[in-house]
Amino acid sequence: MMSEPTQAAGDRPDDPTTDEAVALLAALDDLDVAEHPQVFEAVHRVLRDQLAGTPGDRG
Repeated sequence: MMSEPTQAAGDRPDDPTTDEAVALLAALDDLDVAEHPQVFEAVHRVLRDQLAGTPGDRG
């Protein structure tokens, strides 16, 4: 059984929600490590809401 080819990250269509999650991760460099868990939780929430099809709370 052959699997579908996967799409490279650079080839994906623009998605504002995914872009938001990536931007949150990019901001980690500017934060103290103690603040990273809050960012990871926010990214998780954004992506989970995207998969569920709900806008969710981004705060």
